[in-house]
Amino acid sequence: MSRILITGVAGFIASTTAARLLADGHSVVGIDNLSDTYDVRLKRARLDSLTPSARFSFQQVDVEDFAGVRALFDRGPFDAVLHLAGRCGVRTSMDNPRLYVASNTVGTLHVLEAMRHTEVRKLVFSSTSSLYAGQPTPFVETLPVNTPISPYAASKKAAEMLTFTYHRLFGLDVTVLRYFTVYGPAGRPDMSPFRFIRWIDEGQPIELFGDGTQRRDFTYVDDIAAGTVAAMKPLGYEIINLGGGRRAWTLNEMISLMEERLGRTAKIERRPVHQTDMTETLADVSKAARVLGWHPTIDLPEGLDRTVRWYRENRDWARTIQL
Repeated sequence: MSRILITGVAGFIASTTAARLLADGHSVVGIDNLSDTYDVRLKRARLDSLTPSARFSFQQVDVEDFAGVRALFDRGPFDAVLHLAGRCGVRTSMDNPRLYVASNTVGTLHVLEAMRHTEVRKLVFSSTSSLYAGQPTPFVETLPVNTPISPYAASKKAAEMLTFTYHRLFGLDVTVLRYFTVYGPAGRPDMSPFRFIRWIDEGQPIELFGDGTQRRDFTYVDDIAAGTVAAMKPLGYEIINLGGGRRAWTLNEMISLMEERLGRTAKIERRPVHQTDMTETLADVSKAARVLGWHPTIDLPEGLDRTVRWYRENRDWARTIQL
């Protein structure tokens, strides 16, 4: 079994991935800065779900702090690094782009530098489908992604380029994963699945940007975690999509599925389409199948069954999470 470092371990995807690695018998060292980008109680709850394992340890380290990152690696050793830390959110990146560059780009540089000097060879890096803005669907990894339309996407593109540079110069084995609209239990409260379920359940109006015909390739978090673990294999340098890959669902369809499961009708307040929003996302996941042996297994109806069930089981607490 391996000793794996996961950055951003209190996050939605990272904590789910950590749980999978622990279940498989690996040891996990997790770091996170526990920032207030969204309600820290949700992050701490995710950590609490991991701490019963004797093979999990947590340290509060910020990837923006190179001295802290380097000290962590010096204490190592690690067999692989899953670098899943970073600031998310396309719209909010317009408000303070410096924070996104500091976390997503400079933070990635710090991880790469620490790996280089401590001879940790394997990196899995979480990137984003937001890079594909303006490209034809389904998105394939060979498309040019040189025109990001948000500071968030630009910061991730810059980080991707750094990972290639360190692969080329220092021989790091890097797998870049482009995630597509990840959702599931205990998901991010700044994303529509968490918000919409709660608003519908409480009878509060949904804030919907546009007419709801925007399409997204929703991907269940357990599938994402499985693909992230599979990406730890030696590959040299690869960029791989992880998405639902079957069809893109409109936001209106997602809302209807939520209404059915909650037994309530959504009240909708429409807002203008945001200039950073993409019209449609849909992943070509054939490379993930070929290279990783990975296939998504949970479609949106089943995934929402599980997500709504989690919300109902945790309603009293989930209603207090700040949106």
